[in-house]
Amino acid sequence: MKRASIGDLLTTGQCATVLKALADETRLRLLESLLVEEKCVTELVRELRCPQPHISHHLRILRDAGLVEGLREGKQVCYRIAPTVKRALANRQGQALNFGCCEVRFPETVLAALSHAH
Repeated sequence: MKRASIGDLLTTGQCATVLKALADETRLRLLESLLVEEKCVTELVRELRCPQPHISHHLRILRDAGLVEGLREGKQVCYRIAPTVKRALANRQGQALNFGCCEVRFPETVLAALSHAH
């Protein structure tokens, strides 16, 4: 399946892929953390207190859904929210991601940290 572009309305299949990616507590925690700032895998392992293979597995699912992107920095891989997701958040005043079939809202504490980061 073609990677979803979150900034546009998603087909039902693309929406299902994104919702499946978000349907896990670890992946939601990763996404919330990355909404605040870009982080390397080692930082995410420490923050979420999960083994590195577990974090990498969940990051791959988020990446495949088009929600995050990884950037190699030497031996480390750092992740950030995909630009299309950032644009989609900006279009909703940073309050929600609108996928066309539904909206995902993040906790106010995450959104407050996100607005202070800019």
